[in-house]
Amino acid sequence: MPLMRLDVIEGRSDDEMKALLDAVHRAMVEAFKVPERDRYQIVHEHPKSRMIMEDTGLDIPRTDKVVLLQVTTRPRSKEMKETFYRLLVEALEADCGIVPADVMVSMVSNTDEDWSFGYGRAQFLTGEL
Repeated sequence: MPLMRLDVIEGRSDDEMKALLDAVHRAMVEAFKVPERDRYQIVHEHPKSRMIMEDTGLDIPRTDKVVLLQVTTRPRSKEMKETFYRLLVEALEADCGIVPADVMVSMVSNTDEDWSFGYGRAQFLTGEL
């Protein structure tokens, strides 16, 4: 479980999207030490005119390959998050040609009671996970 929601500008091929999602997943598995099948990813594609990604005054150049990743997860340490950010941009640059300036991440933390993976049960609370 982290839930990964990716916002991108439309136009990537299926192969490009697969490479992007695989790279995100590998970084998450390594940084957060979650199981390989702990994979929940949703992609939202937007027309270029519907996605404005500026830089909060940091002078970060963006291209049409920009990716906004929102990660909903149980609490993670500062070190785990920083490791994830680094591994993520390294993987996206190596596997997808997405430069680090085009990667923005927002972490949203929640708790065990906030997750149900099916059957109407909170598996973290019931001991199933």
